[in-house]
Amino acid sequence: MKIIQKALAFVGLLSLCILFIYALQDAPTDENFETKLINDYNVYALQVPDDLNFAGEAMPLENPDILERMDRELLVNTYWQSNGLLMFKRAKKYFPIIEPILAKNGVPDDFKYLAVIESGLTNAVSPAGARGVWQIMPATGRENGLEVNKNVDERYNLEKATEVACKYLLEAKAKLGSWTLAAASYNAGKAGVSKRLKEQSVSTYYDLLLGEETGRYLFRIVALKEILSNPKKYGFNFRDKDLYANIPTYKIEVDTAVTDFTQFAQRFGINYKLLKLHNPWLREPHLNNKSRKQYYIEIPKEGFYSIR
Repeated sequence: MKIIQKALAFVGLLSLCILFIYALQDAPTDENFETKLINDYNVYALQVPDDLNFAGEAMPLENPDILERMDRELLVNTYWQSNGLLMFKRAKKYFPIIEPILAKNGVPDDFKYLAVIESGLTNAVSPAGARGVWQIMPATGRENGLEVNKNVDERYNLEKATEVACKYLLEAKAKLGSWTLAAASYNAGKAGVSKRLKEQSVSTYYDLLLGEETGRYLFRIVALKEILSNPKKYGFNFRDKDLYANIPTYKIEVDTAVTDFTQFAQRFGINYKLLKLHNPWLREPHLNNKSRKQYYIEIPKEGFYSIR
């Protein structure tokens, strides 16, 4: 009996020691807190969907090279969370402007994601001289009817720039034979893509050996399409009210010079900053307009801004 009692006492004492040691190990010290914090952030491998396509043209994901390149872009864009959330926010604001123009011109809706990777849906400026959401070069803009100078640069007019992009893409599709190659040509040029196809004796984008930027181009577009179409699937959580809203505007026709846009803006109950915000194609504080051209200046509707 005494032996049993001693054994039970020893087991009890041993249990207390183990609990004490465990408690010390689990105490919220700086060191183990940081370890827990790191371990609580989990990064998962992603399942590449087997039915990905661009403009209805399937990606050959049975090809291991294509699968790896697609996996890379899904990972990069899923785990670049801050940028991803910004794309969701801006898409809510600008896709409703882009989508009907693509549809009117017979350009597949998927091309709106091309604008996302070109500029992040901002009026970006490239080192090469491209401007605006669609990153149009000066010569391309002028060739397609846009006014491009120091006073007025219509590459910053989203509606007009989208029309120019549509024209380019339709011509590229007719020349190159597929929407995928047309998209690639937006980055490398129609002549550039055509030359590479001939040199390498292939007929599709996915069979071409290309430089880093053009080689990733379609995969980035499709990755953004997949993520922006399935936010919950890729871990993005937001409410509709978290997204950016497009401020309603009305258009004022102007066919004369405007000497002072600050005074012009005040006539409509806004300030110069808001005038430029809604009309980024107006590049200077005045409008020359020696030719008496018709311009349409967008004015935000009353009540959407607090003017001091």
